[in-house]
Amino acid sequence: MTAPTTVPRTEPELAYTPEIARRTAAVYERVRGVIPEIEWPVHAPYVAAIEELKRERKAVVLAHNYQTPEIFHGVADFVGDSLGLARQGAATDAEVIVLAGVHFMAETAKILSPEKTVLIPDPRAGCSLAASITGADVRLLRQRHPGVPVVSYVNTSAEVKAESDVCCTSANAVAVVESLGTDRVIFLPDEFLGRYVARHTDVELILWQGHCEVHERFTAAEIRAYRERFGEIEVLAHPECPPEVLAEADFVGSTSGMIRHVGETKPRRVVMITECSMSDNVAVEHPDVEFVRPCNLCPHMKRITLPKILRSLETMETRVEVDPAVGERARRAVERMLAVGRRESAGRVH
Repeated sequence: MTAPTTVPRTEPELAYTPEIARRTAAVYERVRGVIPEIEWPVHAPYVAAIEELKRERKAVVLAHNYQTPEIFHGVADFVGDSLGLARQGAATDAEVIVLAGVHFMAETAKILSPEKTVLIPDPRAGCSLAASITGADVRLLRQRHPGVPVVSYVNTSAEVKAESDVCCTSANAVAVVESLGTDRVIFLPDEFLGRYVARHTDVELILWQGHCEVHERFTAAEIRAYRERFGEIEVLAHPECPPEVLAEADFVGSTSGMIRHVGETKPRRVVMITECSMSDNVAVEHPDVEFVRPCNLCPHMKRITLPKILRSLETMETRVEVDPAVGERARRAVERMLAVGRRESAGRVH
């Protein structure tokens, strides 16, 4: 007897109709410089369907700077870095938050909006940096260094935030470290960001050897090669990059700092030493600036796609939950950071 054949389930293909073309025309006008016209009929039906379902679900989409342009400019209600997204989500009256980013970002959104439904379109969207440390690691460090306060980067899990005294971003890390008024601080988990901060403060930092798999791959030789090839070029680098890369850069700053720097200085030609899609997204806002793309992609960010966002809204999965006790402790660490009250200056970590 022949066994029955199982046909794998596939998502139905959405049709690109004249009506869909009309409804998404304004979006495509905005992104035509970075999305080829031949690709738009693939994206447009999903953009239209997601917009309709967002209204039905009373939902918003929060998209990180590293998302692809069809998500970032096509369906996002709010865009930015991980903490900024969580704060924007908390400030809305939406009942549902779809986080187009990685898992720790969705956790942060849930921490700041415990009463809302937070969805991540692909729960496998992780982060090498966040995965490099656990709450148990933080507790062990506290045992080894009794009385030393712990500062954790927002690119960490809820349990790590909960074990920390205060959180920080790449933009305010120095201000947060110095606000504690101590001679020594445990700074987690990004080693390269920690080294950068250490050069801008007299506080001794105890570092963890965590790295972002996107930023750690850049090299000083690559930057010198860009200068050789393109001549006059401004190099902007994120402080998660290795120290020798930062030494070659013209500007070092957070994601929002780099975006602001481009808007304020309008360089003729620029290379952003960070995740590849960010250049595409910033280029939409600055068509007069030539962007050289150093294409290091984040494989975790790229797990989030328009079809998965649509599916997430249809099924209301996957829901992100944070234990209330953990969430409350993590929230306190975030709120302590916000209470420091010092804003980043010109996007630089100083």
